[in-house]
Amino acid sequence: MSDFKGIPLVTTPVRSGEKYVTPQGTTAIKDGIKAGALVAPLPAGRKPAWLRAPMPGGERFDDVRQTVREHRLATVCEEAKCPNIGECWNAGTATLMLMGEVCTRACRFCAVDTGNPRGWLDAGEPANAARTVQLMRLGYVVLTSVNRDDLADGGAGHFAACVREIKRLNPSTAVEALTPDFQGVLADVETVVDSGIEVFAQNVETVRRLTHPVRDPRASYEQTLAVLAHARRHRPGVLTKTSLMLGLGEADIEIRTTMDDLRGVGVDILTLGQYLRPTVNHLTVERFVTPEEFESYRAAALERGFIECVAGPLVRSSYRAEQALARNNAGLGAGGIAAR
Repeated sequence: MSDFKGIPLVTTPVRSGEKYVTPQGTTAIKDGIKAGALVAPLPAGRKPAWLRAPMPGGERFDDVRQTVREHRLATVCEEAKCPNIGECWNAGTATLMLMGEVCTRACRFCAVDTGNPRGWLDAGEPANAARTVQLMRLGYVVLTSVNRDDLADGGAGHFAACVREIKRLNPSTAVEALTPDFQGVLADVETVVDSGIEVFAQNVETVRRLTHPVRDPRASYEQTLAVLAHARRHRPGVLTKTSLMLGLGEADIEIRTTMDDLRGVGVDILTLGQYLRPTVNHLTVERFVTPEEFESYRAAALERGFIECVAGPLVRSSYRAEQALARNNAGLGAGGIAAR
């Protein structure tokens, strides 16, 4: 069967913004935003030179890629076409996405498919995630997930089960949990923070003024601050981390005010990167932030007391996460360009 009630199944090509049905029976919107909702033409011309990523390579990268192909492993690194995949895989770091590929929210910067999984979870995922970490020989793994507002605990229990199984099979691997906000339910935050992780992350994404329309209405600036604050209070030995996209129309003073707000709740690590528009249905890029500006923002963050601020045009929230405590901008050179 190629369609269900006129909606294409996932086995057939689906255009961005169109509905389809997943193999689990979830009706979803490809790339998260309905076609036509925010359509604006992509700008003519090439992106700035500093946004051109080199082809990934290296002996360790080739070994990891072969393992991923051979065992049919899934990583956010590949599925999101991350420009930093070569650096991270060579460093023994990767990001895995839990709880499926359909998010219950529809943030206007994000190309993750959106829908309502209606409680579906893969019971074998904790074991599979642990095996993936083992096969890839990861020294540091970032676990992230879609938002699962359809689950009573937002998926916190499943997230924690994955962490525990990874730790059981790979006791020397450090785990960073980049989680949903769990609708601000602090007991669910505690479930993940208590699971054995080294780093707890929840992304604020943008400045207060732009939170809506950038993020889904169910997310909020204050809610993310509250989640990060509680994680820090509940288990002070776990590092807290968040990420901010630049280029969405924020003012310089708003970026610095956001840094102040984050330090006010004790956030340890901040990453800053350039927002890039996934499809024509998503928010437009208002400006390309220069490498020199990123360097200036990093200096401002360190002055405020962040343990580290990883900043650069191609930086993503999981970029070289294992180097967060090295205090060297994760290997980025002057001007926010990765040293390769």
